Amino acid sequence: MNWGNPTGLWGLTAIPLLVLFLVWAFRARRRALEQLLAAAMVERLTRSVRPVARRWKAGLLVGSVACALLAWAQPRWGFEWRQVRHRGVDVFVLLDVSKSMLTEDVRPNRLTQARYAVEDLLAKLEGDRIGLIAFAGTAFVQCPLTIDYDAFRLTLRAADPQLIPRGGTAIGAAIRTALQALAAGTGRDRAIVLITDGEQTEGDALAAADEAAKAGVRIYAIGVGTAAGELVPMRTEGQGLEFLKDRDGKVVKSRLDEETLQALALRTQGIYVRSAAGDFGMDTVYEQGIAQLQRKEYEERLQKRYFERFQWPLGFAVALLALEMFVSDRRKS
Repeated sequence: MNWGNPTGLWGLTAIPLLVLFLVWAFRARRRALEQLLAAAMVERLTRSVRPVARRWKAGLLVGSVACALLAWAQPRWGFEWRQVRHRGVDVFVLLDVSKSMLTEDVRPNRLTQARYAVEDLLAKLEGDRIGLIAFAGTAFVQCPLTIDYDAFRLTLRAADPQLIPRGGTAIGAAIRTALQALAAGTGRDRAIVLITDGEQTEGDALAAADEAAKAGVRIYAIGVGTAAGELVPMRTEGQGLEFLKDRDGKVVKSRLDEETLQALALRTQGIYVRSAAGDFGMDTVYEQGIAQLQRKEYEERLQKRYFERFQWPLGFAVALLALEMFVSDRRKS
């Protein structure tokens, strides 16, 4: 047997609590009557009640709830093998993890907001493969192209400035790393989502964008931060709050470099979006960019499909509830 929603089984642990609550309720009602009325009057008022029937009604109610919880857990048994074809585009997310992404002109900081936005993108992908490249002064593939979105989330949440000690923003190296991983050729089924503040760019990013354009890979750039910029906080445990300084000991103020990002997107016929409070820009990138790309079948494999059996416990839950309604706990006059 297989369970489509194993967490639903935890709901069954509430059944003993429900039983205890019903027992307590019956006894509390009896005590309330005894405190309000004389014993003879209580006996006279409850003479028409059938205790056994009342227990049956409670048992049917508990059984109905238990069956409903089993249905929620989505039991499955029996399966068949099906030929499954995945259709989608290949998307590489290039995430800037340099120290300037810790700037808090976007709350709580630029990097955290970028992670949230990428997770929102995952919810929109259906059959599309996605990969992650983290970059600062250098770039490397942190997660290769995959349709295992849970595995991608784990690598995404681990992306932080400690991954790449070397400072800087090597956008060109990140783009070339993505092109190699995409095995770029002809066609319009590959995309790069670049998330960065674009500051202190190392290497020739525009030349790398030209290579992407020749390979048919579009770059969708999201600029994080503000043009005014803000100081880069460096929080060290036990040392309090400090701010990032350059080699000369001067405090660094990180600003968004939009010109470079606009040029990168323009050269590949992509889109540039500036993130703003309440709108990071990922919806625009997906709806006006990724969703418009050509889908192609890229993978075919056998997949085990289990037969859903939640209808059985759900049917029992409804039947027990209906039966409980027809059981009377009162004697006929």
